[in-house]
Amino acid sequence: MKPHAPAPPVVETDPVRIRELVVAARRAGRRVGFVPTMGALHAGHASLVERAAAECDDVVVSIFVNPKQFGPREDLDRYPRTLAADVALVGGKGARWVFAPEASTAYPAGHATSVVVAAPAADFEGAVRPGHFSGVATVVCWLFQVVPADVAYFGAKDWQQTVVVRRMVADLAIPIDVEVCPTIREPDGLAMSSRNAYLSPDERRRAVALHEGLQAAAARWREGAEIAVTRTPTGWVYEWAYPKASLHPIALENGAAFRLSMSVWDQFKKEKKTEQDWGEYSWLTFSGFNSSVNAQPALWREFTLVE
Repeated sequence: MKPHAPAPPVVETDPVRIRELVVAARRAGRRVGFVPTMGALHAGHASLVERAAAECDDVVVSIFVNPKQFGPREDLDRYPRTLAADVALVGGKGARWVFAPEASTAYPAGHATSVVVAAPAADFEGAVRPGHFSGVATVVCWLFQVVPADVAYFGAKDWQQTVVVRRMVADLAIPIDVEVCPTIREPDGLAMSSRNAYLSPDERRRAVALHEGLQAAAARWREGAEIAVTRTPTGWVYEWAYPKASLHPIALENGAAFRLSMSVWDQFKKEKKTEQDWGEYSWLTFSGFNSSVNAQPALWREFTLVE
């Protein structure tokens, strides 16, 4: 059914109004796609909007820095806010509407409801950012009510988040499809992220070990290996095996449960930091070894970049 002539997207801040627009479009037989974001958009977000525009008649992009998913020592105050540039970017990719509410709109006085998705949110990022995925689930559930689209698009980079959202949608019978789209990477393989701007030049160089490790582990996996411990040009990487949908560890014969990550523990020690200082690295998550592998489990910590 498609065309609406290309035009700058309409920015709406009122949830009642954006819901009316989406409902009217769907009643007219138009397929509506939705791309939830926190703004500070890059080529990864642009690819989601392009995918939505290719598959839908109308596209809504939300831009909302959700305070509920930030911990007390994280980067809520300094998270980049670039609304004008974001609106221009998504308009050029086919978005018809941008929904940009205020925090007081999403969470008015007296707000008392949270959504908790238990098992998929328990480990990894959920273990070191208490309440983070409850904040994510709460705001996404609210957005799905306010923007009742046919389909929502998320990036595969935020893998655990996609598992949490899909579980919530299934458990609460929310009538929306969830599409997970491929990760978009920098030329050297690092996944694009709004928080990459926080990286120092040395951290940026070492972060490439994430992609190198994924590639190396994938090759080992195809060769039949259950566990990969691989040296890359920028660091050691390890592989934890977790089922896609549950994120519960697979029990292996030696008691190990591996996931892929990049160790920056040596740098952490060099700076004489402790585990209590991890909040300074709010763009990172970490967890200790859960293994019987002879790799100094008390000393190593594994870090992975998060959105």
